[in-house]
Amino acid sequence: MIPRDYNDELLLLAHDLANRLLNAFENTSLGIPYPRVNLKYGVPALSSQTTCTAGVGTLLLEFGTLSRLLGDPTYEITAKNALEAIWKFRSKKTGLLGNIIDVDSGEWVSGMSGIGAGMDSLYEYLLKGYIVFGDPNDLQKFNEMYKSVQTYMRKGRKLCNSGSGDVPMYVNVNMENGKILNTWVDSLSASFAAVQVLNGDIDDAICTHALYYAIWKRYDALPERFDWNSRVSHVHFYPLRPELVESTYLLYQATQHPFYLHVGKDIMHGLQTHAKARCGYATLHNVMDKSQEDRMESFFLSETSKYLYLLFDQENPVNKQASKYIFTTEGHFLKLDKSMWNVDTDFYDMTRGYQYDVTAVPRSNVSDCGCEVVSDHRKRPLPLELRYLQQVESLVGVRD
Repeated sequence: MIPRDYNDELLLLAHDLANRLLNAFENTSLGIPYPRVNLKYGVPALSSQTTCTAGVGTLLLEFGTLSRLLGDPTYEITAKNALEAIWKFRSKKTGLLGNIIDVDSGEWVSGMSGIGAGMDSLYEYLLKGYIVFGDPNDLQKFNEMYKSVQTYMRKGRKLCNSGSGDVPMYVNVNMENGKILNTWVDSLSASFAAVQVLNGDIDDAICTHALYYAIWKRYDALPERFDWNSRVSHVHFYPLRPELVESTYLLYQATQHPFYLHVGKDIMHGLQTHAKARCGYATLHNVMDKSQEDRMESFFLSETSKYLYLLFDQENPVNKQASKYIFTTEGHFLKLDKSMWNVDTDFYDMTRGYQYDVTAVPRSNVSDCGCEVVSDHRKRPLPLELRYLQQVESLVGVRD
């Protein structure tokens, strides 16, 4: 519903902001943007020459939507070209991307590949880009990346809820050979379960989520980094990130299992007990002693609080019409509209522009999960069998 007397004021502001952000892409030989831009003066003279992979690959939903609302392909093409540029620097052996890249040379400054900080929202936007705009190239890229992640990063037993072996988990590896680089996971990795839900890989999403919930249970918060080998927090602060809540919300939407309502209740209790401050909710400086910092990040309101609210408000229109909306990586929702798919290929026909591939849509590599499989989760006492849940808790030290 369009508000009365609205005359595209917000669209005009978005257009102005996007034009200012385009400065980040100028004077780069590859089309990979600089990580910082001054909205008044452009890219600072001493700006860093390196940027993270997620910063390059998490533009499509916003820039693509703006292009289609304006009828101007500039912004979507810019986002597509940036993604294509970094895609060329994948490892030829593993198909993985690194974590930090030089915007001019394309050399990897950090060859660590993982599902967390610096890479998390790339996977998210490849899949969501296809869902929103229907470009089969985005789905093809997602399928290739997901296969590489499963091949080189996923460790532990093959199936989440059956068999024997170690706890299934995703580790940080060398992008060139797939060897484990370190033994920590970061809090941003908790978002991967949400991506798996969207891809229909519900069983594995349950296991991915269980690890981060177990870490939460140990600290009543989620430390920025946790070492699964030594079973200790490595980076102690917690800025009230939303990733665990987001995955909890989407898993509940997918399974309707009341377990995830209990998870949400635990998270709310931790926030109320340790993060509540006089004027809001404070970043935890240290999850060990629960000391606070005098700041509250914007994503606490736009994401953490929103996902918690929606988790419990099942009558909310967003939940009632969940198939009509998708969330951006910052927790803002876009209405899904098939008319966004029906873009004339001439829309992209610019001299240096991205060429839209209208070949047959490739099928997702894992989405054999049908309604009967999702329904099966509701019949279980726990989404993850008790013995496996206890195994996860033992791994992170909850049961010590």
